[in-house]
Amino acid sequence: MGQKTHPIGFRLGFNKQWTSRWFAKGKDYARLFHEDLQMKKAVREKYAHAGIASVDVERVGPKVRVIVHTARPGIIIGRGGKEIENLKTLIEGIAKREVYVDIREVEKPELNAPLVADGIKTQLEKRIAYRRAMRRAVEMALKMGAKGIKVMCAGRLGGVEIARTEWYLKGQLPLQTLRADIDYAFTEAFTTYGQIGIKVWIYRGDVDKPKATSQIIEAEEI
Repeated sequence: MGQKTHPIGFRLGFNKQWTSRWFAKGKDYARLFHEDLQMKKAVREKYAHAGIASVDVERVGPKVRVIVHTARPGIIIGRGGKEIENLKTLIEGIAKREVYVDIREVEKPELNAPLVADGIKTQLEKRIAYRRAMRRAVEMALKMGAKGIKVMCAGRLGGVEIARTEWYLKGQLPLQTLRADIDYAFTEAFTTYGQIGIKVWIYRGDVDKPKATSQIIEAEEI
C-alpha cells in the first residue's frame, strides 16, 4: 500500500526551512525544543482569529527572535503597537529572557496551505456544506495563481453514520519533484458529529534556485 511522504519534511534544506532554527547539545536541546513548542502554542491560542500561517523561532546565543507569519498583521500589532508589546511579554514569560518579535504579512493567504485549511475548518464548524467549502478553496487558490491544489476531508461528512474520505484535485501536484514549491497543512474541525480531518496541498510552481539553508548556530549555555 503506497504511503505519502510529508511534502514539507521531504524538501527541508532544499527549498523549505525549519520553523525552529538553532543548534544545541545534550539536555539543552530538549529544553529549548519544549520552550519552542510552548511559545508557538501560546501565540496560536492567543491570536487564533488573526490568521496565523506559521511561527518561526531563531536563536543566536542568548538572543531569541520569534517570527509570526500572519494574514492579519494589524490584529497582532494593535493600535499604536500596544498588542505586540503584550505578545512580547507573553513570550518572554515562557522564554525567561528578552525576545524580539517580528510580524510578517502573508501576501496571498489563498496560496498558503495552513490558512486555507483553517478557512475550511471554520466553515465546517459553522455547518457550511463541506463540498461547498472545499470547492471554494480550490477555486480561490487557482484564481490567485496556484498551479495545482488538492483538498481532502475525512470523517462523518454531512453527518453520515459511516465515516468516509472525499477530495478535490485540480491542476498539477508533483509530490516527488524536489524543486516543486508545495505547501502542505493538516488540521481538524470539531463539529457536532465529531472530528473531521482536513489536508491541503498547494503547488505554487517550481523553485529555480533552492533557498539558502539557514545558518546553524550553537546555542550557548544560559
